[in-house]
Amino acid sequence: MSLKIDQDHSRFRNIVRGKIRQNLRKYISQGEMLGRKGKDLVSIPIPQIDIPRFTFGEKQQGGVGQGEGDEGDPIGGDPGDADGQGKAGQDAGEHVLEVDVTLDELADILGEELELPAIENKGKSRIIAQKDRYSGIRTVGPESLKHFRRTYREALKRSIASGIYDPGRPLVVPHPEDRRYRSWKEDAEPVANAVIIYMMDVSGSMGDEQKEIVRIESFWIDAWLQRQYKGLESRYIIHDAVAREVDRDTFFRTRESGGTMISSAYRLCAELIDQHYPAAEWNIYPFHFSDGDNWSMDDTLGCIELMKTTILPKVNVFSYGQVESPYGSGQFIKDLREHFGSDERVITSEIRDRDAIIGSIKDFLGKGK
Repeated sequence: MSLKIDQDHSRFRNIVRGKIRQNLRKYISQGEMLGRKGKDLVSIPIPQIDIPRFTFGEKQQGGVGQGEGDEGDPIGGDPGDADGQGKAGQDAGEHVLEVDVTLDELADILGEELELPAIENKGKSRIIAQKDRYSGIRTVGPESLKHFRRTYREALKRSIASGIYDPGRPLVVPHPEDRRYRSWKEDAEPVANAVIIYMMDVSGSMGDEQKEIVRIESFWIDAWLQRQYKGLESRYIIHDAVAREVDRDTFFRTRESGGTMISSAYRLCAELIDQHYPAAEWNIYPFHFSDGDNWSMDDTLGCIELMKTTILPKVNVFSYGQVESPYGSGQFIKDLREHFGSDERVITSEIRDRDAIIGSIKDFLGKGK
């Protein structure tokens, strides 16, 4: 029975996985899951799932289309009830099913749908993590680590050896000496850590819709990179003419106005890397989102210089996403492509609207760096 339950559960999970993958683009563009994220699970609304099964009708019942009524008659009740004027019912209606999916499962589905390659670790392995690994059985230990199967087995062996076991009344009572506990040892293993440094233009030209696009895209970027790295940190920088570091909530809710000096964000990003994330130990992913409007060409040239001399030598890749805005000039992405068009460390992506998010994610993560 247990095996049958496991098979049914596995089959259901596969069906759910297929439904999520089938509707993934809609979930991404509409941002349906962002407000449903728990600590380790995401609740996803999916269409009703019907498991295929045979349905047997009564003997000698008519075939398809048989029965009372003429062609064109409404099906399922009095025609007068069609506008919602019928009596209140007592049966439950159909509801959308919500299924809890782990972030790892969600990342795997994203990777399968977009055909994302596994991230190539930069080879940083100086960070050592201690991990407990259960490796054997012993006769002493805490009750929380009691191995019930091995304890029962020892009690059964003792009962049979002593002649007190009765097959007709198979009662086995463990004695203290029968108890067995899991034992463990501590293993040291290298861990590849990663940090994402998000930067976003919050000047007046970046409206609520543009920031929502950034929020949706960053959710999926986080999910994929968390699947690739055991340790993942996120830092957030907002900027108009001046840059400052903020928490995640402030990053997505701040609305400011004024001019834009992108170099201020790049300078702060470089300081964070120098102070907290040595390139020899961390995989570093800066992501910058803007509408492409910068204060001056001099500031843009300053950004180019910062990237060439300070940022690019230390990061896996530098990703720039340009969110289309009716107020932004869109020039900055052209300048980046002019100076870094042949540099694989710089990835640029134009995000016209929510439907373009999934293509942008593939642009950023599709190279596996």
